[in-house]
Amino acid sequence: MSQLSHLTIGRKGANGNGRRVYDWLRSQIESGVLSSGARVASTRALAEELGVARSTVTAAYEQLAAEGYLSIAVGRAARVASTLRKNMPSDIPEAPLPGKNLPLSAFGKRVACMDLLPPPEQRSASIDFRYGAVASRDFPVLAWKRAYLAALRSQRENLYYASPEGDQALRSALQGYLRRARGLVCSADQILIVNGAQQAIDLCARLLLEPGSSYVFEDPGYLMARRCFEASGATLVSVPVDACGIDTAQLPADEHVRLVYVTPSHQFPLGGVLPISRRMELLRWAQRRNAWVIEDDYGGEFRYRYPPRAIDALQSIDTDSRVIYVGTFSKVLSPQLRMAYVVLPQALVEPFRKAKQLADRHVPMFEQRVLASLIDSGAYERHVRLVRRENENRRAALLDAIKSYLPRDVIVDGASAGLHIVLWLPFLSSQDEPRLVAAASLEGVGVYAVSSHFVAPEVNPYSRPAGLTLGYASLTLEQIHQGLKTLSSVIASLL
Repeated sequence: MSQLSHLTIGRKGANGNGRRVYDWLRSQIESGVLSSGARVASTRALAEELGVARSTVTAAYEQLAAEGYLSIAVGRAARVASTLRKNMPSDIPEAPLPGKNLPLSAFGKRVACMDLLPPPEQRSASIDFRYGAVASRDFPVLAWKRAYLAALRSQRENLYYASPEGDQALRSALQGYLRRARGLVCSADQILIVNGAQQAIDLCARLLLEPGSSYVFEDPGYLMARRCFEASGATLVSVPVDACGIDTAQLPADEHVRLVYVTPSHQFPLGGVLPISRRMELLRWAQRRNAWVIEDDYGGEFRYRYPPRAIDALQSIDTDSRVIYVGTFSKVLSPQLRMAYVVLPQALVEPFRKAKQLADRHVPMFEQRVLASLIDSGAYERHVRLVRRENENRRAALLDAIKSYLPRDVIVDGASAGLHIVLWLPFLSSQDEPRLVAAASLEGVGVYAVSSHFVAPEVNPYSRPAGLTLGYASLTLEQIHQGLKTLSSVIASLL
C-alpha cells in the first residue's frame, strides 16, 4: 500500500480522518487503481502508515463494505468486491447535448421546453416593481407568532399524516370567510387546501385535460397558468380580452373544449372587471359545452374605487356547479407561505382529494391551524383591511408619480383593484419592451414587459404599444416615486 504515502491526515478528529480514508479508498477503487478482487492492507497496517487510530480505518472499511465496495470477513484479508468493476461504467457519460432525445415522458418533454418565470434572485433590483411581491413589514408577525405558539402547545394524539383535503378547522373557517368576503356558497367539504394557487391550477390541468382536448384561455393572461395547461398536451384556444375582461362573444363552439380559465374580478394582467352580462353568458356557454370554469380570484380582497366592497365571485351565481374557485393567501400574507384553497363542485371533490394525496399528502398542518385561528378570531379580516389601506396608499403614490414624471399620453389600466397596474407607452412599440426593461434594470429599477402574457406576442408587434406591468405592494412610497423618476429618464433616453 505504498500508494498511500501521498495521503496526509491532519488533526481533524476521528470523524474527519475516517472520512478522508474512506474518500481516498473509494476513489482508488472507482478509478481502477485497486482492481476487482485486489487485496487491501489490513486495518492495523494502514492505521500505522497513516498515523491514525485503527478504529478510524476500521470504520472506513466497514462503510465501504456496507456500500458494496469491499468484501470483509473475520479472519480474512479485506478485498475489493470481485463483481464491482464489471458493474461500473467504464467512462464518465457525456452530458446530453441540447435537443438530444432524453428518456422523458411526453409530459416531461413538454415541460423541459417551456420558458418559465426566472427565480427572484435573477431579477434583483434596488427598486423592483415585480408583481406578486408583498412587503415583509405588512406581515402580521405578532398575531402569527401567538397563534403559532398556541398551535405548538396544543395536544395532539399523534403527528402522523393528516387529511389531504386540509384541516377541518381551517376549511370551516374559510367557508364562513368566503361567504362574508366573496359571496361564495359552499360547504366546508367542498374546500381543498393546496400548496399555492399554482398547485390548484396544476391539479385542474392534470385532472381535466389531456391530449386531444382543448381549453380556453384569456389573451393576454397569466403565463404560469397557461404553462400548466400547455403541459397537459391539450390544445390552446385563446380568446381576447378588452376593458371588461374576456370577450364572451368570441367563446368557441369547439366540442372538445373541457375548460375555460378566467380572472373575472380583476383580469390579469389588464385589470378589467367582468360585468354581470358576460358572467351569465360565460356560465351559459360552459353549460352548453359541458365545460368547467376555473375562476382564479388571485386578488379579490383588493378593490379601491367605487364600489369599495369587493365584487362577489363568479362562483356565487353558478347554479349548475360548473365553477372551480381558486383563492390564495399569497397576496394578503405572503407567497412564501405556499397556501391556497380550491372550492370544488361536489362531483370533483373526491378525484381532487385523491390527486392531492398522490402529489404531496397534505399542506403543513401547523400553518393551517394558525390560519384557522386567525380567521376565527377576526384577526385575519382586520389584517386584510389594514393591508388594503396600505396598498391603496401605494397605488395612489404610483398614480401620482406617473402623473408627475411620465409623459402625459401614457395610459394606465387595472388601477381600480389588485396589486399592480399596466402602463402603456403609446410612443413606443412592443418591440421596444426588451430595450426598455434592460435599460431600467441597468439603473436599478425592475419593470416587466406585458408581452410575456400574450399568447403570440410576436404577431404584429408594431400594432401594439409598449406595455409594462408595475407591481407596487412591496415598495415604500419613496421607492415608488424614485422608481418612476428613474423610469422617466430611461424612457427619455430611448425616444
